Amino acid sequence: MWNEPYLETCCRSALHRLTLVGDPGRPDGLKDGPCLARLREMGLARLRQDGRYEPTAEGLGRHAREVLRRCA
Repeated sequence: MWNEPYLETCCRSALHRLTLVGDPGRPDGLKDGPCLARLREMGLARLRQDGRYEPTAEGLGRHAREVLRRCA
């Protein structure tokens, strides 16, 4: 049974970009800002003190399952 909230295509793309950028993080205020905020609300990303987003452990797992299609 599927228990996770659905990720829109734009949010999956934002999550993918978030993982690609790595340690520098993704700055707030870009076009995908609403998706990053949504990912944060879902617990898949967090906003650091420096104003940049980074994926959470849950976000990395979701990225592996949905974007990379790898088993958890």
